[in-house]
Amino acid sequence: MSLPTLSYRPRVLGGPVLVWGGFALLMAAAPLLWTSSFAQTMLSQIGIAIIACLAYNMLLGQGGMLSFGHAVYSGLGSFLAMHTLNLVSAGKLALPVGLIPLVGGLSGLFFASLLGWVTTKKSGTTFAMITMGVGELVWSMSLMIPEFFGGEGGVSGNRVVGAPVLGISFGPQIQVYYLIAVYCFISTALMYALTRTPLGRMLNAVRDNPERVEFIGYDTQKVRYFTFMISGFFAGIAGGLGALNFEIVTAEVVGAARSGAYLLFVFLGGATFFFGPIIGAVLMVIGLVLLSELTKAWLLYLGLVFLLMVMYAPGGIASLIMMNLRLAMFGKLRRVLPAYAVLGFAALVALTGAAAMIEMLYHLQLNAALGPKMPFLGATLDAQAAGSWVGAVVLLAAGAGLFEWRRRGFGQQWDAIAEEIEVETKRREAL
Repeated sequence: MSLPTLSYRPRVLGGPVLVWGGFALLMAAAPLLWTSSFAQTMLSQIGIAIIACLAYNMLLGQGGMLSFGHAVYSGLGSFLAMHTLNLVSAGKLALPVGLIPLVGGLSGLFFASLLGWVTTKKSGTTFAMITMGVGELVWSMSLMIPEFFGGEGGVSGNRVVGAPVLGISFGPQIQVYYLIAVYCFISTALMYALTRTPLGRMLNAVRDNPERVEFIGYDTQKVRYFTFMISGFFAGIAGGLGALNFEIVTAEVVGAARSGAYLLFVFLGGATFFFGPIIGAVLMVIGLVLLSELTKAWLLYLGLVFLLMVMYAPGGIASLIMMNLRLAMFGKLRRVLPAYAVLGFAALVALTGAAAMIEMLYHLQLNAALGPKMPFLGATLDAQAAGSWVGAVVLLAAGAGLFEWRRRGFGQQWDAIAEEIEVETKRREAL
C-alpha cells in the first residue's frame, strides 16, 4: 500500500473569470451608483486614464524604458481623432462615431513607428533624453502649425453626428461613458494578454538583463521598438476617447505636464505590477480634478506624496497591497493591524499640521486682500496669529515623531513576520 503524495501549492484569491468579471461588473455598475453628471464625467476620465497609464507602463514597468514624452502619442491621436470627427460631421467621411477612437489608436501607432525607430535605438538615460526632446519638439510644433493644432484655442468638434442608432447619439454623458468603458475593458484585456506572450516575456528580459538577451540572439532594439509601437497604439486610443469626451483638443495634450503626469501616477500606483497603473489612473483623475479644486497648493501636495512614496514605498501602492495580501494568505495580517492604526493616526496628525502651514502660507501670499482669517477643515485659522502657526508646528512635529518612532518598531515586527512566513513556506514545500 503506497502512501498518498502530499504537495503544496500557494492559494490564489479568485481566478481570471472572477477578476475580469468583477472588473466588467464594476465598470457597468459605476454610473448607476454615481448618477450625477460630474461623477459620470469623472468616471469617463478614469476610464481614459486607465488606458493611457497602462500603455505608458508597457514602457516603464514592463520594459524599463523611462519616457518623458509619451503624451506625444496620446495627444497626436487626440488631434487626428478630432479632425476625423469634423470630417464626419461635415459629411466628407462615412465613419461611425464609435470607431473614432480607433483612428486615434492608428495615429498613435503611426507616429510611434515613425519616431520610435530613432528613440528605441538607445536605452536607459539616453532613451529618456530622446523622448524628452521629441516631446518638446512636438509641443513647439503645436504653436507653429495652427492649421493642424488649432493654435491657442485648439480644435473643437461635435460628437453628436447624424441620426441616433438604437437610441445612441453620444450626446448624454452616460452613453460616452459606456463607450469608454468598452474600450477600456478590451484595451486592458489586450494589454494584459500581451504580458503573457513571448514578446511580453522577452520585454521583461530586456528590462532585467539586455546583455544576456543579446547573447542568446535576440535584437533588444527590435523588442523595444515593437513594444513602443504597441504602446503608442493604445495611447492613441486613450487620446481618441479623450477627444470624444471633451469635444476639444488643445496643445496641452502633447505637453510635458501630461507626460509627467503619466510618469508620476504610474509610479505612485506601482509600475512593477499590472494593476498598479490602474490605481495610478484613479489617483491621477482625483488629483488633477478634485484636489486642484480644493486647494491652490495641490501641486505641492502631489510633490510631497511622491517624495514620501519614494522614501517609504518605492514599489507604489500596488506593492503595499501585495505585501499585505501575502500576510493575509498566511493568517498574519491581524498582528500588524494595531501598528497600522497607530501609523495611520500619526500620519494624519502630521498631515493636518503640514497642510495647515501650507494653506496659511498660500493664503498670505495669494489672498492677503481677503483678511488674515481663513477656513480650514471646518475650523477658522488666523494666518497672522502666532497661535495658529505654533499649533500647526506642534501637530506636525508630534505626528512625525510618533510616526517615525512607531515605524522603527513596526520594521522589526515586519521582519519577524517575514521570517516566520519564510520558514512556513519552506516547511510546506518540503511536504
